[in-house]
Amino acid sequence: MANVLLGATGSVAAVRVPALFDSLTAAGHAVKVVATNAATYFFDPKAIGQNLPSTPKEPGLKSALDGFVFLDEDEWPGRDAGERYQRGDSVLHIELRKWADIFAVAPLDANTLAKLAVGLCDNCLTCVWRAWDVTRPVVLAPAMNTLMWQNPFTRRHLRSIAADAGAGHIPAHLGDEPLIQQINDRSPTLRVVAPVSKQLACGDVGVGALADVSEITNAIQHMLGRAQAA
Repeated sequence: MANVLLGATGSVAAVRVPALFDSLTAAGHAVKVVATNAATYFFDPKAIGQNLPSTPKEPGLKSALDGFVFLDEDEWPGRDAGERYQRGDSVLHIELRKWADIFAVAPLDANTLAKLAVGLCDNCLTCVWRAWDVTRPVVLAPAMNTLMWQNPFTRRHLRSIAADAGAGHIPAHLGDEPLIQQINDRSPTLRVVAPVSKQLACGDVGVGALADVSEITNAIQHMLGRAQAA
């Protein structure tokens, strides 16, 4: 099985992160979560992996959360106590990148989608993205309000990420379904799991809800299989 790095961002759909973690571990994968501060408003990091036996931390990884969940503050262990970086100390986002066979960001909120598209790296998750080995697979599962999903920036950002992932030029006029289909057909390393239509947490009804946990798990399995066959 594989080492799966699960990125969690500040969408309400981050409430599904524990279920996704459980689904991936049930499939036999080793899973670590890198979460933005906003994401932790929607799930308790300490609840992740409670049903799993304690495992030794990977060399170089420092976390107060038993090696399952990593937050921005884990980039600077001891900082609150006045400690400073020493040459030779590990760099968390690099260690996570080295560890992972695949990077899956689910849910991917609008803010982080924009950061990924233009290369901003102002937290641990986006630093992993910027440092990612582009030959390794990525799965993105967007989740956001319907009007945020329909904003022209969203398709623009997806096309930009897809171009960097080897999909080439994708026409700007395409609707959601053909756009995502072309990304998934043409990129060897990127798969986008489209959001679904339902009543959202804010009360609006429309496309933007996170895809089902099983669909995201299947997409990760698919990309791992493709990587192994390459």
